[in-house]
Amino acid sequence: MDGIALHRAPEAGRRQLADPMYEFSSTVPSGVRLELVTDAAEVELVARFTEALPLGGTPSGSVLDLVVDGELREPVVVREENLIFHDPATADVRLQPADPAHVRFALGRAGRERRVEIWLPVSRGFRLVDVRVPAGATVRPAPPSGPVWVHHGSSISQCAEADRPTATWPAVVARAAGRSLVNLALAGECHLDPFVARALRDLPAAAISLELGINVLNGDSMRERAFVPAFHGFLDTIREGRPDTPILVVTPIVCPAAETRPGPTLLGSDGVVRTVDRPAVLADGALTLTRIRELLTRHVEARRADGDERLHVVDGTTLFGPDDVADLPDGLHPNTAGYARIAARFLPVAFGPEGVLRPS
Repeated sequence: MDGIALHRAPEAGRRQLADPMYEFSSTVPSGVRLELVTDAAEVELVARFTEALPLGGTPSGSVLDLVVDGELREPVVVREENLIFHDPATADVRLQPADPAHVRFALGRAGRERRVEIWLPVSRGFRLVDVRVPAGATVRPAPPSGPVWVHHGSSISQCAEADRPTATWPAVVARAAGRSLVNLALAGECHLDPFVARALRDLPAAAISLELGINVLNGDSMRERAFVPAFHGFLDTIREGRPDTPILVVTPIVCPAAETRPGPTLLGSDGVVRTVDRPAVLADGALTLTRIRELLTRHVEARRADGDERLHVVDGTTLFGPDDVADLPDGLHPNTAGYARIAARFLPVAFGPEGVLRPS
């Protein structure tokens, strides 16, 4: 059996883009978890995991997390993976297939009901084949862990660098705040796409946050003239269906190479992100991170002045700034310690006693 992909991007948008990389990113289940109540002694997950590697790379396995009645257990590493090897020099791709993995999670004594969460990998393709419990055991869907918080963003929010699924900063915040997380952040794919705005509009969110800007610069996908109306259009679409839902816009965290230089960005041979030189004649209207932060802040404040008082903005460099770059190994993505720092700083802003994403 091939299994079922748990896509985090809407089907209509995937059809419109027809981009194999976007399709793969959509199957990476960062923030996705199975939530159930069962009296079984164990749960067996049958699934296909896919790891993408440079040619000659060494697989590291797919990491899953188990939470039983709120207690986080030791991470589980799955070695049975499909492997995709790609050669950056030639763009050649080679697939090394594997059979579905059978992953067993020991829960405890049979006959006692428990709330179980199985958090899926943050950086692997995933297809679910089956979920099994022993004969005679009961299982049912678990109630939500709290009000639904929907987050959209880039790789900074997908957090593929986190060492386990519950160590992404959105997961840390959601567990601490008692929120039910829906993470729609896709690495490289946060470009104010209208179909994403429609998905956010139609979800039953009690709160929405949007980490915006870095992918627009990474891909040099917009200049200022297009970026500003795209941002307003994105928010207008969400507000069509969620007129009173609190929304928090998160501007880009620090990226030293792009603070005062426009994109696009490339990964150097030393594994560090750099911007690409461009002729001065092409620089007019090009976006730096400094300018993106200015624009997002200015236009959120303008919308608030026009009456949208449930819209807020936070400067991303207050969550992860110049003093934190020791935990930015490639100059773009934080490591696990860096994501923990973002979570610790985001939590009070969003869900603390005066948090802007709390119900009014």
